[in-house]
Amino acid sequence: MAITAALTVLFTLIHVACGQLENVIIDRYFIPTHCSREVQIGDYVRYQYNGTFEDGRKFDSSLDKGFPFVGQVGVESKVIPGLDKGVQGMCVNERRKITIPSHLAYGVLGAGSVIPPDATLVFDVLLLDLWNKEDKVQIRTLHKQQNCKRTVMPSDFVRYHYNGSLLVGNLFDSSHLQNSTYDSYVGQGSLLKGMEEGLLGMCVGERRLFIIPPFLAYDDKGYGTKVPPYATLIFDVLLVDVFNVKDDVNVEVQKIPQPCRRRAVGGDFIRYHYNGTFQDGTVFDSSYSRNSTYNTFIGMGYVIAGIDKALQGVCVGEWRRVTVPPHLAYGENGSGELIPRSAVLIFDLHIIDFHNPKDQVEIKVIYKQADCNLTSAANDLIMYRYNCSLLDGTHLYSSDDYPEPPRVTLGQGKLIAGLDEGLQGMCVLERREITVPPHLAHGTNGALGVPSNAVLLFELELLQLQKGVPEGFLFIWLKDSPEPLFPAMDMNQDQEVPLEEFSAFIKLQVAESQGRLHPGIDSDTVLRDMFSKQDRNADGKITEDELNIIVNEEEEGPKHEEL
Repeated sequence: MAITAALTVLFTLIHVACGQLENVIIDRYFIPTHCSREVQIGDYVRYQYNGTFEDGRKFDSSLDKGFPFVGQVGVESKVIPGLDKGVQGMCVNERRKITIPSHLAYGVLGAGSVIPPDATLVFDVLLLDLWNKEDKVQIRTLHKQQNCKRTVMPSDFVRYHYNGSLLVGNLFDSSHLQNSTYDSYVGQGSLLKGMEEGLLGMCVGERRLFIIPPFLAYDDKGYGTKVPPYATLIFDVLLVDVFNVKDDVNVEVQKIPQPCRRRAVGGDFIRYHYNGTFQDGTVFDSSYSRNSTYNTFIGMGYVIAGIDKALQGVCVGEWRRVTVPPHLAYGENGSGELIPRSAVLIFDLHIIDFHNPKDQVEIKVIYKQADCNLTSAANDLIMYRYNCSLLDGTHLYSSDDYPEPPRVTLGQGKLIAGLDEGLQGMCVLERREITVPPHLAHGTNGALGVPSNAVLLFELELLQLQKGVPEGFLFIWLKDSPEPLFPAMDMNQDQEVPLEEFSAFIKLQVAESQGRLHPGIDSDTVLRDMFSKQDRNADGKITEDELNIIVNEEEEGPKHEEL
């Protein structure tokens, strides 16, 4: 439509000449910058007006009546012909002064006491709305996500934000102002017909503009004081969420380690990291922000049903993206201020480790010499090398962090139970990889640098092995002891054995592999302790009577503790 520089344009002036009749005079004194549609015969219009005589006296006004005029243009019109003709070509928000000669108004008869005969009438008209019964919902896509896996279908439940305005631009409602989405089923009659039509086929994150004619909106009833009767509505809609009550958890495996030694089952205890987002990408929670895994049992109802289900069958180190519909998450109520009602949740999961409370130490032999005749056991003194990490490869600690490898006596409670068990039965230079569940490691409390409930992976190498003696003993016989013992111990046959003679005798037994001293303790200290136990009267020598004291009178024969 061409618009001249002047604000006043005269339309179809047929001036009095040779008895010809005057036509309507139109003064367009406000024209909107954008006009997508003009009034045509057959259209329905809604407008405000003031009607005056040429001298300015008012005879009628829609503003005084409190409601605008609504009618169809040029078809069985309810208005005088001149007014019907004067609104043709108008745009919404346009304002016109329409001067109507009497023959296109009330003519020679006038209208009762209000309009005198042959009166020229002047109408000030503001067009508020324009539609046609052939109109459809106009849908304009303002933004659409590139990756759209699903669109709105009938019977889906949707959550969306919107701004609702009239054609003249007046905002009548907004979900943004309420800081809450509008939530509803589609195709069940709970929404405006035009809104349902506009929502179909939308993707999450898509933004559309709907122009809905009145008969697909609130029609002649309007909506309270916000939406007048016969109003065309414009909705700017952003789809936030969509799901169907028939939806199940959707699991997308993004990365899986090879090999997967074991898959999680109900009853396992699992540690995992996660990022939780809504379908529009908004993050609502993250374990990474707390620098702590989420730890729970599987299949026991400790987490939302969708996650409980999605964790079944995972491998350590696996990455999964899980989409959980609301009925398997927090449902219609949501969760406080964190999760809105009826929200679809997306979790990106990284499985750190899992175990079962019944798990034992897993031992995998990496290297073992063929000629291995001597293996580690409880009470042995060993020197070993180790690296400790979590199952996801996070390094925790290593013997390489210290000047020399550690020495420890097995079976004495000096190590975590699982490591002690994993070090037993090893040959010198044997290498193992052992997996230790938390209840045989640092448990629910963890340790310095070790998370709570962590499964530990140890790489072990046995460097040295000294066979030990049973707990509580300082010396054991490897072969039968001399019988009788005292004469063999009394090397100079003087009927008494001082410390020097006792030490020489025991060292001889060790040298000839007849017996073994407690490893890891200075031998002279061990020998002094052994001597003190036998020198019962503490006179500095052992006699045959002291050596032959019966410890338990019900048992036959002499008892010599270590000897």
